Amino acid sequence: MGHVIEGFGFMLTVILATLVVIILCLAAVGLQRIRRGGKIGMPYQASGPLFSAAEQAFLNVLDVSVGSEHRVFGKVRVADVAAVKPGIQNSARQGALNRIAAKHFDFVVCRVSDLAVVCAVELNDKSHASQRAQARDELLRGVCEAIGLPLLQITAKRSYSQQDVRAQFVSAISPA
Repeated sequence: MGHVIEGFGFMLTVILATLVVIILCLAAVGLQRIRRGGKIGMPYQASGPLFSAAEQAFLNVLDVSVGSEHRVFGKVRVADVAAVKPGIQNSARQGALNRIAAKHFDFVVCRVSDLAVVCAVELNDKSHASQRAQARDELLRGVCEAIGLPLLQITAKRSYSQQDVRAQFVSAISPA
């Protein structure tokens, strides 16, 4: 009878070890799904239109105002337009990149021929009166100045004159 009990204990140990291996395999498969973008690891939903109604109205005028030799892109990351200078220590480089990584320009205007950015455009509504927005605006102005990129700041209105926007754009990109 002692052999039966020992055999039963051995079988129980094998069954428990097998269950542990199965559970670990299932956990590994679940982690792979999360890493690969399976449904488990993607807690996202569509966020709605890319532009507010005011931005859409301005974009329509800006598109026409810049002419056929230019193309307008919206919500472009500052880090896609400005790079951190080489030769800066790693911690300072990362700090500089962090300051611009999550920021974007409302619009950038590019030459059609090579898609080089010729001007950044910010549409400033009443939200730009806050201290936080003013600090962001100052950062954008500083980045644009540092990289030699004209920054056209337009005050948000109910409607825009195509001729006025065109004149401001031409003035911004014309050498002084």
